[in-house]
Amino acid sequence: MAGEKEIKEIYDNGMKILEELTSNAYEIQEQMLEEILIRNAGTEYLSRFFVHGQNHKQNFKANVPIVTYEDIKPYIDRIANGETSSILFADPITQFIQSTGTSEGKPKLIPMTAESFEKRMVKPLLVDLVMKKCISGLDQGKSFYLFFVKPEMETPSGLMASLYTTSYFKTQIFKNGLAKFCTSPIDTILCLDNKQSMYCQLLTGLLLRDEVVRIGSSFASVLARSIKFLEDYWKELCSNIRTGFLSDWIADPACRNAMSSILTRPEPELADLIQQICEDKSWEGIIKELWPEVKCISSIVTGSMSQYIPLLEFYGGGIPLVSPNCGSSEACFGINLEPLSKPFDVSYTILPNMAYFEFLPVNNDGGGKSREFKLRGASATESSESTNETTTVNKPVDLANVKIGRYYEVVVTTLAGLYRYRVGDVLKVTGFYNKSPQFQFVERQNVVLSIDLDKTTEVDLSKAITKAKLVLEPLGIMLTTYSSYADTSLTPGRYVLFWELKMKGSNDLPKLDAKIMEECCGIVEESFDFTYKSLRKGGVISALELRVVKHGTFDELMDFYVSKGASISQYKPPSCLKSEEAVKILNLGMVGTFFSPKTMF
Repeated sequence: MAGEKEIKEIYDNGMKILEELTSNAYEIQEQMLEEILIRNAGTEYLSRFFVHGQNHKQNFKANVPIVTYEDIKPYIDRIANGETSSILFADPITQFIQSTGTSEGKPKLIPMTAESFEKRMVKPLLVDLVMKKCISGLDQGKSFYLFFVKPEMETPSGLMASLYTTSYFKTQIFKNGLAKFCTSPIDTILCLDNKQSMYCQLLTGLLLRDEVVRIGSSFASVLARSIKFLEDYWKELCSNIRTGFLSDWIADPACRNAMSSILTRPEPELADLIQQICEDKSWEGIIKELWPEVKCISSIVTGSMSQYIPLLEFYGGGIPLVSPNCGSSEACFGINLEPLSKPFDVSYTILPNMAYFEFLPVNNDGGGKSREFKLRGASATESSESTNETTTVNKPVDLANVKIGRYYEVVVTTLAGLYRYRVGDVLKVTGFYNKSPQFQFVERQNVVLSIDLDKTTEVDLSKAITKAKLVLEPLGIMLTTYSSYADTSLTPGRYVLFWELKMKGSNDLPKLDAKIMEECCGIVEESFDFTYKSLRKGGVISALELRVVKHGTFDELMDFYVSKGASISQYKPPSCLKSEEAVKILNLGMVGTFFSPKTMF
């Protein structure tokens, strides 16, 4: 496992390492693929696709199919159930990384070796190095990061499965590196009770407010939730600071012990100052008020997290909003080498040593299906005898052949047994840094809404809502978050949107003008494709419905998913609801409902 020597090497030579990686991106990619094939050609999975051991790169791209998680799940299940043969990878699988589970309903198990896990731990160090190089003052204080873990799960094989962040926070490379610069004691981060953990981390951040130069979380949704938590608990937090005593309901022994070395005495003047700030009806700029030395807010705000940008800018009061990196449970994609770029302009630079990348071209607007062609080869679940069959797959290009301005779905071959695996994320290539592509993260192109022949993707939905909310902004109304579902309880069925709205100057519910809200419905429908409009005109799909919910309703939705096993630290609000319980939670918070004109098309 990497230790202090490796950490020091990265901090001493990190920029040089980045220059070498990006300048030799194509060569590094080819070497990585060759090494993966040499080491793993004899595995059960790969050996089926190579005739007489001809495992060179050309055979790999010609014979090995592009797959999804469902294709390789039977192999992963065998490993999880205890089979020890070389099924996917020659080296031993040491653990599983769980996906968040909120986007597709249940978490995936991603195999990980000791080597692949250690390589991924380099990314946060490189991110930190870039940020300190570009933003002055970050090395002169502490980082107030809100980090959380969730319980690990033991598979029948005895291998543990957990979120990547949970495993990472338990490593020495975190404890000896970034954790030393964080306000939160490690025991408050590792507390399995999210409420107690959140409270203690916020309390510590407030006690050390003058030392905080950076505030952040893994995802923007966590920061948004923490501000709502602060709204609910600031009086109690002030009481703890004023008296010097921790609330009795904080029962976790490790948390209480950690806080005893921070909450050491009464600080009535600090408590009065925080109270004065929090009593202001408008919380615009609250982060800047509470933490006056903060240089940036660091959190992933691209993709599905972009809906939180206006909210964080409102609370930030002009503090730069930095989106530091991009990746998935399966692999790290890249990091932001220009952290002070505007949130909607963020481009990430591919790290070519994290995985072997291929790119499936998709439509020029980032939506729709990947282009298809015919490839001779077996599907992932076919036997080796069926390799003469023709299968419809997608034609990829490698890292060196992506084109600026084009959209691509990511395919990865990893150090831990994923081969030509479709991650599902869509990227737009914006340029190159040296020889490594730079990209903007778009939405996943998976279908989220479907009635009859219509298939509306996450990309389509996001773009439609982005257009519609422009009507509200001149009125001082903010769309803080949204979701949707296909209501087929009646015939014809309709698409339903859930919006949580607030006024910029307060958390008060805006006065909802029916004409304005119906106009928003119409803009969303106008933004959908020809198929939707045709089915809508023909009466196969009914008028779109918009349900506005009260402030805090989507926090209740997060609580629901966390109670079902999702991680608060990696929570991604579902763009489309599949759970009847989740729909019920949002319906209970409904304060208004609006429809598009019935004869719109």
